[in-house]
Formats: sequence, C-alpha cells, structure tokens
Amino acid sequence: MISIIDYGVGNLYSLRCSFEYIGQRVVVTDDPSVISKSDRVILPGVGAFADAAAKLSATGLDKVVRAEAASGKPLLGVCLGMQMLLEKSFEYGEHKGLGLIKGEVVPIAPKVSKDYKIPHIGWNALSFPAGREKCPIFKYLDDGAHVYFVHSFYADGCGDALAATTEYGATLTAAVASGNVFGTQFHPEKSGEVGLDILRAFCEV
Repeated sequence: MISIIDYGVGNLYSLRCSFEYIGQRVVVTDDPSVISKSDRVILPGVGAFADAAAKLSATGLDKVVRAEAASGKPLLGVCLGMQMLLEKSFEYGEHKGLGLIKGEVVPIAPKVSKDYKIPHIGWNALSFPAGREKCPIFKYLDDGAHVYFVHSFYADGCGDALAATTEYGATLTAAVASGNVFGTQFHPEKSGEVGLDILRAFCEV
C-alpha cells in the first residue's frame, strides 16, 4: 500500500488517480499509524514553502516523514514536497527543510535571462548525470524524456543527490535521490506515460 500524506497542501487527487491507474493500492491519509503500515510514502506539495513546512510541523507529520525515511521505506517528494526534503529554502525568507537530502531551494529568476518567464510552466526534457548509475525511478526512461514542470524555485547544491536536470535558460535540478529518498521537481502525475513509468519504477524500488 502507498500512503499519500495529507497535510493540507498538495495535488492529492491526481496523484491518487495515477497510482490507481497503474494498479496500486493507495490511501490519502494524515494518520501516522496508517503511514507506518504502508510500503511506500508520497510527500506532495504545492504553494509556498513556509506555509507547507508550518502545516507539516503543526500536524506532527514532519516527524513521521523523518521516521519513515529513517526506516528505509521508499519515500517520494513531488514538486514542493521534493523541495521540503532539502536542508533549507530561501523562498521569501530562510526556512528550514526536513534535511533528508543535501541542498537548498533558491529562486530561478536570478539564474536565467528576462526572456524566460517565471514561474517555469510546461514540458521540458530530462537529462541524467553522465558517468553515474541512473536513479532507479528513471529506469524506464531515456535521456530526453519530457515531463511537466510548474515552479519558480529550484534545488541547488545537491551534490551526489542530483538525479536529473532540465534546461530552462540554465541547468536546473529536476530530481534528487539519496538512498531510499527520492524527489521530483516536476509532476509525474501530470506527465503522461513518462510520468506513469516513473511512478511504476518507484513502486518497484
């Protein structure tokens, strides 16, 4: 069973539908006991980092996420959920993240020319780091597979946790991974068959 964590912020319905479409048993929940019994955990998120982090902390689910990650259970953060896995965010101030993956969240705007619209919305190709084993959630994909992004901030300084990049006026982090913890800046649930293949691969980790 897959638990999608409900903490009041996230694209819960589309994620649930995508997992159901590929034949997975999935539940949207804020119950720690249900989450602990699941085989995999999804941390969704849309909106502002500070608001989402405050809600996750207020519900106590930040501790649950850390505990599940520490247990070795596969965990996937999506969009803002991915950003929250990092050490900190500089989105309208400085805010502490979950610290499960190295790196920090910074604005795209200073890195690209004014010809590029912010937020970055649309389909972009994935590239995987050369000379390294491909992250297991991308095992069904080749370089150049297109996925759907909606974001104004991105992950920087992720080091060996960098799992995929995309080009949008500059090279931006598209995905991160460290052990059993994975994150996608893009939305797999909005990325057609490519996105479904990523979710399938995550279910096989």
